[in-house]
Amino acid sequence: MARFGGGHSGRDDASCDEGPARSYPERGACACRLPSRPQGRTASHSHAVAADRAKGRKRGFFRPVRRAEYRLTALASFLESCPKLVARHDQSGLTNREDWRPACDAARAWPASDALRFFTTYFESARIGDGKAFATGYFEPEILGSRTRRPGYDVPVYRLPPDLVRDWPADMAMSERTGRAPLGRKDASGNHVPYYERAEIERGALAGRNLEIAWAADPIEFFFLQIQGSGLLRLPDGSLMRIGYAGQNGREYVGIGSVMRERGLLGDGPGQYAGSMQGIVQYLRDYPEAGADLMRLNKSWIFFRELTTDGPLGALEVPVRRGSSVAADPAYVPLGAPVWLDLDRDVADGLWIAQDTGGAIKGANRFDTFWGNGPQAREIAGGMSGRGQALVLLPKGTLARRQGQ
Repeated sequence: MARFGGGHSGRDDASCDEGPARSYPERGACACRLPSRPQGRTASHSHAVAADRAKGRKRGFFRPVRRAEYRLTALASFLESCPKLVARHDQSGLTNREDWRPACDAARAWPASDALRFFTTYFESARIGDGKAFATGYFEPEILGSRTRRPGYDVPVYRLPPDLVRDWPADMAMSERTGRAPLGRKDASGNHVPYYERAEIERGALAGRNLEIAWAADPIEFFFLQIQGSGLLRLPDGSLMRIGYAGQNGREYVGIGSVMRERGLLGDGPGQYAGSMQGIVQYLRDYPEAGADLMRLNKSWIFFRELTTDGPLGALEVPVRRGSSVAADPAYVPLGAPVWLDLDRDVADGLWIAQDTGGAIKGANRFDTFWGNGPQAREIAGGMSGRGQALVLLPKGTLARRQGQ
């Protein structure tokens, strides 16, 4: 489930409160061990205690600041991640596959009612860079759709086109061909060129190729479903069709909210719209022609596939869960790792599992919290913008091993 909205963003000299800091220049990671008694005050975590005091909360590293069910679902989500954790390469370079096996083996039989003790038993925490976190929110939208085109359902939902390929432009010097080749297509002369952008696709660039897996009723709702990366289509018979991210056209993502702010359309003044997703949608409906032009500034287009899972799939290829799954930058955070957030938006405080990525989720402490589906999820995600601190939980012993390397 990839949404489209690094570089190292943390400092390398971050310090912990217990003895000398363990820092890793390549990631700016500073290690702090989890306290053996998470509900008690510990000198080794005075930074967490200070945050508790500031917010008037019970002291300790893990605090019951969110509903208990979220901590239980964090354990369940971690267990769902385990088959991937012990089999895939960690892009961040912080862990090896075998580091996760003890925790994963224990998680299978661990009582859900004692989830907190599981995390304090098997994990130690690492502050990546300065640990200053910024978190937004996303959700699984539900919009009207149909498997076949019919009156009122005219917005195509395309599957991944076979001519979308990676290759190097012929005129690009060999010295510049680093990393992955860009996405694009072959033109009539066989040259690799950028793939069709949003405006071209809306004008019919992919029409008549039997690529439609469904049709949506509302272009604005479908635009935001593309940004979320997956969603539910409410079909005419009342049933639901879940669609998930299959790929992207390789073109530039432009956040229209930023453009609207630059143009003075969002704010608290007369004639301005609220800076939330709800305010943006209202503007697009009030000014349909200008709104359509605005949406076309976002050249990115998302292709979908039908899912039969009980939740949208994240980048880890496991279902993301309400209140326990978070998107992160895998260059800094191992996908599948628990993440502890302490933000100025209390609803997002607590334990999350990094199971997804996003085109706008870049940097050591940038996160996107998942809130499920329905009106409440839409409201929370649409207004989520939280700043605070983040800690990544790594299997115990990982940091000592890295220190000895």
